[in-house]
Amino acid sequence: MTDDAFDPMKTLAGALPFLKRYDDQIIVVKYGGHAMGEEETALRFGRDIALLEQVGVSPVVVHGGGPQINAMLKRLNVQSTFIQGLRVTDEAMLDVVEMVLAGPVNKQVAEAITRAGALAVGISGKDGGLVTARKLLRTVKDPGSHLEQVLDLGFVGEPASVDTRVLRLLIGADIVPVVAPVGVGEDGQTYNINADTVAGAIAGALGAERLLMLTDVRGVLGPDGQLIPEMTVSEVQAGIAAGWISAGMIPKVETCIYAIERGVKAAVILDGRVPHAVLRELFTDGGAGTLIKP
Repeated sequence: MTDDAFDPMKTLAGALPFLKRYDDQIIVVKYGGHAMGEEETALRFGRDIALLEQVGVSPVVVHGGGPQINAMLKRLNVQSTFIQGLRVTDEAMLDVVEMVLAGPVNKQVAEAITRAGALAVGISGKDGGLVTARKLLRTVKDPGSHLEQVLDLGFVGEPASVDTRVLRLLIGADIVPVVAPVGVGEDGQTYNINADTVAGAIAGALGAERLLMLTDVRGVLGPDGQLIPEMTVSEVQAGIAAGWISAGMIPKVETCIYAIERGVKAAVILDGRVPHAVLRELFTDGGAGTLIKP
């Protein structure tokens, strides 16, 4: 279906059962990657989120910003160091990450939603103690000795806990929270956190009706390369064990499982580059990606 052929208002006219299902329900949307790239794509996303709020849904947006961070690092001539494909976040890198994520990117996303007619406020995981973080510990096996080694990624963290009070105050006031994935440890140390992980933790803490993970692929593809519209947690785990769910898709489905185990009704991985992907997923029978349920 092309963008021109997709009429949001026409879709909503036939979406009364879906509107009833999601009325006053919390939907957490992870927004990032190429879905954040072009200005028109960002404005379209803002309109879709504003429309959700205006029809009675309570959206919460968690955004990434990898391309924007890379652009700023290049401008500042700050070199990135990677270990096993993961970016090391030292003190200089952390300053840039926080500046970009909690600054221009966060405000641009909030502004796009506000321009479309819904009030949106940009915050980070540091505001109001929203995300308490801890240092992320990763291990890898040495190819020679096969012994596990601990990777030191610097100030890269993961959510230890989520305090939803600030989010619930904003939601209760019909304001869309837009969250930058930066958290703070109990010792006051700031951490850069993967946006997918933050979205899953927030969705779980809020007991959201849905977690929508906007990505750069259609969803989970089966061994035959075809999109799988719906999967259970056990089917996802079997796909990982069999090897046809692999590489970058593994952390995404693991985030979905994490959220479901903490009370989210279902999670969806869908292509954020598709026009109105969020509306298609929530307000049409076919959906727009892979729905993962308990």
